[in-house]
Amino acid sequence: MRLIVTLLLSAVALQPVQEIRLIVKGDDMGAAHGINTATIDAFKNGVLTTTNVIVPGPWFPEAARLLKEHPGLDVGVHLALTSEWDNVKWRPLTASPSIADEDGYLLPMVQPRAGAAPGRSLKERTLSLEEIERELRAQITLAKRHIPQVTYTWNHMGFTSLGADVATLVARLSKEYGLVVPSELGVQSIGRIYDGKDSGSVKADKLAARLETLAPGLWLHIDHASTDDAEMRAIGHAGYEWVAADRAAVFAAWTSPKVREVITRRGIKLTNYRELSTR
Repeated sequence: MRLIVTLLLSAVALQPVQEIRLIVKGDDMGAAHGINTATIDAFKNGVLTTTNVIVPGPWFPEAARLLKEHPGLDVGVHLALTSEWDNVKWRPLTASPSIADEDGYLLPMVQPRAGAAPGRSLKERTLSLEEIERELRAQITLAKRHIPQVTYTWNHMGFTSLGADVATLVARLSKEYGLVVPSELGVQSIGRIYDGKDSGSVKADKLAARLETLAPGLWLHIDHASTDDAEMRAIGHAGYEWVAADRAAVFAAWTSPKVREVITRRGIKLTNYRELSTR
């Protein structure tokens, strides 16, 4: 009898997942006031299910307060070794000269970018893995101190592309601090579905159309929400000067009734890393 039960359970485990589950992730809380407020609004009034926080960001204290006020919102530590915008910068929390520029700010890029001044990317530096570990520990520790519901880590601008040693370090630290490593969950990206210059209504139409095609499985839609205000319009860098309009349009898509209607009609289950980690 025990053998029969074991075989039946194994057969059930091997059945393809019929449920469509979707994580909607909003990046970059802590980087600007408009990002903080729009992210919370997209959680309360839209389809956003998780966010992450740039701990060295200038608006981290407000982000931490807002997240404490919304304990149902899943949160990750958006581990950051770069500070990409031209008019606003953040510094490492620790003394880490190998990842900082001559003014003490984090470098703007992970990899060299065409047309950019030389020496402005981490890839062009001789990095100290010891300094990187110390900085990442400081960011995780500060996040956990101020945000009770921190669940996972997420790498800002994909800095684990620097090498296997950095990727291994991030995974090791995440597990040491009891945080989920998203890459180990088997989540599939829904991919790029709209253009950065699309309006909110166009983004909503394209997102709704993509959701109509989702097959059963675990999916991730990741982007950034913000308001379109003076502070956000001052944020950008060469080649991406329309940050406020782009991210406000993402917010419009995430709070669109069209998008919500597809999710409801198709029975798409909105989920997050906290829920996945308890399964």
